[in-house]
Order: sequence, then C-alpha cells, then structure tokens
Amino acid sequence: MGIFGRRKSREERAAEIAGKAASGKGFYGRTTRAFLGQSDFARVQQSIGAYNSGLDVQQLLAAGAPTIPATVVSIVDTGKLVNFDPVVDLVVQPPGAADRFTLQTIVSKLRIPRPGDQVLLIADPARPGGYLYAGDGVTP
Repeated sequence: MGIFGRRKSREERAAEIAGKAASGKGFYGRTTRAFLGQSDFARVQQSIGAYNSGLDVQQLLAAGAPTIPATVVSIVDTGKLVNFDPVVDLVVQPPGAADRFTLQTIVSKLRIPRPGDQVLLIADPARPGGYLYAGDGVTP
C-alpha cells in the first residue's frame, strides 16, 4: 500500500469509467449523455447492464451459487453486440413450471442456444424472483 492508497488496475479503472458513462454521472457520464441522443444513451445503458449481469453471474458461480436448469423456448436477436457477442432475448421455461420468462443477456456467438436446448439459470440476488443466464453448463 502506497502513501495514497492502492492503485487501481486498468480493468478496475475501465469498469469504473464505463459505470459512470452508463449512469450519466461524472465527467464521462455527462459527456456521453451530451453527445448521444436519448435513445442511443438508453442503448448504452442496456449494453452496460447486460455486461454487468454477466460479471455478476461469474461471481455467483465462483461463490458456489446453485444453478437451475431450464429449457429454451425461443431466442430473438436484439441487434446489439457487447465485445462482438450478441445480446439476445431468451425465453426459457424451468422444468415443472407452467410459466415462461424472458431474459435479455449476452451469449457467446460460438455457443448460441437453440429452442429445446438446456441452459443454466441463477437466482438474481438484486431482483427476488428473477433469474440470470449462467450459460449452457459446458465448460470451454
């Protein structure tokens, strides 16, 4: 530890800047909001939100959170990309449940799920009753 505290890594600094830009706070956020229109700024916020949900899933999996299998009912491309991976609307149905629900998530373009495929979900701690996409359960 130095005199002024721990120095942040590039990844931590980039995540902080992206968070400020998406929230519209600070220099980066105000600049982003000023140069983008309202609809484009909303798209940036959605993309950052999808990226952050992927990070949350990785942390929950590393902590040993239980996963829930579900069957893909349908998948629709939103037209957005995050790190060249598509953001999709995924309609899934857990086994034994009558209701289906939709998740907007990033999927690997190498392993895009198809209707009928099994995927894994994790309960979302930020939204009780909600789920996060945890992949197809196959390790790369």
